[in-house]
Amino acid sequence: MKIGIFGGSFNPPHKMHKHIAISLIKNHYVDKVIFVPTGSKYKYKNNLLSDKVRLEMLELMCKDNNNLEVSDYELKEKVVYTYETLDYFKNKYKNDEIYFICGTDNLSYIDKWQRGKYLLSNYKLLIIKRNSFEITSILEKYKDYKDNIIVTDIEENEISSTKIREMIYNNKRAETYLDKDVSDYITRNKLYIK
Repeated sequence: MKIGIFGGSFNPPHKMHKHIAISLIKNHYVDKVIFVPTGSKYKYKNNLLSDKVRLEMLELMCKDNNNLEVSDYELKEKVVYTYETLDYFKNKYKNDEIYFICGTDNLSYIDKWQRGKYLLSNYKLLIIKRNSFEITSILEKYKDYKDNIIVTDIEENEISSTKIREMIYNNKRAETYLDKDVSDYITRNKLYIK
């Protein structure tokens, strides 16, 4: 089986996240996608909701699809790096292939990540194109790892968790970008409001 690992802050998880996962499955890039929310100890994100809340929103988003899972592996008292997460799943699913789902924005500087070259050497990356990033020069930069970089034909639109948080904060309707259960959860728990 081919398993895609989809990391992110998921603050909140939205329809584009789910669309990417389902499209990867439908187009036979992977058989299953595991969402792995970033722990709140990650220093580059300072406005994260609690680990528990983001995990619960992801679980609501994935509950009706047997090919989508959620893992709390990175929700620890210390920072967990992507290479550690991928090693964990590789060890857990010894007979399966592990793929890392990555946007062109992250790919552009993945060599600067903790053990980034190890990650590029040891794992296959499924690249989701983002309109604002020119892929050719990025691929040229990583030509030594070209066999591990698979550019999918799936594109991400410009909706983002940041934009959704801003909309909710400014009393604008964001439901169209969210699964109904996630939207209801945000409303019920008064998340992202002033």
